[in-house]
Amino acid sequence: MNARLSYYPAVVFASQEPPCMSVYQKTHRHHPENQQDPIRFRNLVRKLEESLSKKYPKKEVVPLLNPFYRLADDHRFWNHTLDGLAVFGAPGMFRVYRLQESVKDFAVVSESFHTKPLVRIFQAYERFQVLSLTRNTIRLYEGTKDTLDEISLAEGIPATMIEALGDHITAPHQTVASYGKGAKGPAMHHGHGARKDESEVDAVRFFRIVDKGVFDHHSRTTGLPLLLVALPENQGLFRQISQNPYLMKDGIDMNPDALENGRIHTKAWKVFEPQSRSRLNALIDEYGDALAKGLGSGDLEEVARAAVSGKISKLFIDNDYQVPGRLDRVTGTFSPDDLDNPEIGDLLDDIGELVLQKGGNVHVVHSERMPSSTGIAAVFRF
Repeated sequence: MNARLSYYPAVVFASQEPPCMSVYQKTHRHHPENQQDPIRFRNLVRKLEESLSKKYPKKEVVPLLNPFYRLADDHRFWNHTLDGLAVFGAPGMFRVYRLQESVKDFAVVSESFHTKPLVRIFQAYERFQVLSLTRNTIRLYEGTKDTLDEISLAEGIPATMIEALGDHITAPHQTVASYGKGAKGPAMHHGHGARKDESEVDAVRFFRIVDKGVFDHHSRTTGLPLLLVALPENQGLFRQISQNPYLMKDGIDMNPDALENGRIHTKAWKVFEPQSRSRLNALIDEYGDALAKGLGSGDLEEVARAAVSGKISKLFIDNDYQVPGRLDRVTGTFSPDDLDNPEIGDLLDDIGELVLQKGGNVHVVHSERMPSSTGIAAVFRF
């Protein structure tokens, strides 16, 4: 599945009343590295303030920036960061996203939010989820090339067989024997265990509940591939009953309880990386085919007009390239300008936002993988 608007924080891509303020920052997970993070954040917010002050009076700037400064003073927040941070603010709106990947420190004021780094981080072909499964418990992780973090299960998904089946778990057959002298000897219970077929029935019921819950609340909403970590017998049983189309064909045949998080990540990326590379290669090949048929373009002016008309099915944007300017969202024309202007954004970013809003797919790739030299490339629907 390609990344679509529904997977991203939709409020960031919706039309907002300007000015729209975007801050990205590299953060640290542990002490003492994270001590400098709030200081650097304040410095980025001051850049927003400098930009806003060029157009707006102080009485309007102060309430816009108050949420940013409150965040800078929230010590509890800064003690629980990940590898990156994205913060967005506009009149009546403020959103904060902890990111699993590092980002370059960046602050900008524009007519719309700067979303390119967010698109890159959330695109599905570089991300995956891992389901750690035993017959008693499950855990869910989300990862990239560089990291793997456990995520909370959505409400209603049981983490254990007991939560899933409750009183309906097959009771083990037991016998009771008395030891000691006389009738008052202590009664000692020796469980001989449930019959194998009854245990299998419980496992199937548990796995069905897990499969449906993970698909409904995680796989379907994110579009991310799901990699299974389980003993071989549980791999086979789960795959027999699974209806999740995002479940990867290859998994890790090991007891997840025997793996530390770091070891799970290493093994998971080894399985997932070939699929990630193959999917990106296929996307780039698709652009080459479209270009040869007259259904693709790397010309910025042509792509901008196509974005406005909803003509683009897939868009590639260079992660390392910016084109400062103002885009006319009615005609698709644009004029170059300076990012220091609080009304000016990155044209590539604005075009990507339009494509997402009109139901297209956007892929942010590094320069060495871009299929064009202009920083942008599009596959047209017609």
